[in-house]
Amino acid sequence: MTPPVTTTPAPEAQVWNLDSGLTLAFERRRGPGFALDLRVPVGSAHDPRGREGSASVLEEWLHKGAGGRSARALGDAFDDLGVRRSGGVGPEATRFGVSGLSRDLPAALGLVADLLLRPALPPEELPILTDLARQDLEGLEDSPPDRLAVEARRLAFPADPASPFAGYAHPASGTPEGLAALSADSVGAFLTRYGTRGSVLGLVADAEPPEVRALVERTFSGWRPGEDAPVPAHFRPGLRAHVPHPEGEQTHLSLSAPGVSPRSPNWLNWQVALTALSGGSASRLFHAVREERGLAYSVGASPVVLAGQGFLNAYAGSTPQQAPETLAVVLAELARLPQGLTAAEFGRARAGLTASVVFGAESLRARAGGLTRDLALFGHVRPVVALRAELSALTLEGVNAFLAGYDPAAQATVVTLGPAALAGAGEAA
Repeated sequence: MTPPVTTTPAPEAQVWNLDSGLTLAFERRRGPGFALDLRVPVGSAHDPRGREGSASVLEEWLHKGAGGRSARALGDAFDDLGVRRSGGVGPEATRFGVSGLSRDLPAALGLVADLLLRPALPPEELPILTDLARQDLEGLEDSPPDRLAVEARRLAFPADPASPFAGYAHPASGTPEGLAALSADSVGAFLTRYGTRGSVLGLVADAEPPEVRALVERTFSGWRPGEDAPVPAHFRPGLRAHVPHPEGEQTHLSLSAPGVSPRSPNWLNWQVALTALSGGSASRLFHAVREERGLAYSVGASPVVLAGQGFLNAYAGSTPQQAPETLAVVLAELARLPQGLTAAEFGRARAGLTASVVFGAESLRARAGGLTRDLALFGHVRPVVALRAELSALTLEGVNAFLAGYDPAAQATVVTLGPAALAGAGEAA
């Protein structure tokens, strides 16, 4: 006789707005480990105009001593716990991630709080950090795809001259002029933007919820409110530009186009369409560009979210001789989206998205990051079970009804980087 199948209810996140102003999202997960992800809504787009690089240099500076410890002692304190650290500066936020054994959660959380509430900020370290940022900028010259990504953002999302923020048109490392303008006073003043407003702590651990809430409230007590000021992203459609790279042997292509907001009811429809477009060896771009014509060694498309808006970004790396045809084929595939997906494409794309949801939830670190990402992008935590149900409820007819009104090719802004410009592409400013 077959024994009855028992299932364990999926964990659900609890979200609290703490007295300090910090938002805490906690999900209990049985096991010996914990993972936390703290998202502070201050990124490179918030760099003051003329001081590009402030966010990146500040994030490095915070690790040069905190809580009465030197940089070496702080690093030793983390290492003594055996935790893994992650994080960094993005366009819209700075993240601090830590994972380790559950018994070390209070100590690890305390060290993160020291970074933010009690940093040493030794002034003698600042010239070293700005020099490292300059070296990172120089490294862009050795990475054509990364340099292209910067140039593509500069063309598609130019800085607003009326805004005090530098916006999205520069690398996270800053600019040579911006780094030269940084001082201990200016970067220290930039730190005052950090605070509880808009900050979200995602935490996954095997602990009692009331105890977790009390621990986080106690640990971050006294953190300033800070600022939460989203930077608008103004997309310029239909532009063409070329970045000369005379010594290059390849031509790199970037296409940016409007997409769907995370808070739109069509978000999942768009995700299915993008997966069908660029979700593996059976996807449209891979088949049309690589398998059928052999035009590019690398091709793909992915969603990008800036200022609450969704955008499509496509990339291809080809030879100078085949670059014009590569661009034409990529644009043709984008233009074909309004015709809809086939049943087979829809089934594969939905299955692929479902698998990514399931496996992404298995990792403590990924789930902690997912909690903060959900709150930042969607305004609420999406339970894994509910998200799988939403994907299961999608239909081919619904996706194709959305695609009938979606034509990214008509508004695509294209930037190329290589030895020669493609027809119709002027040089980037």
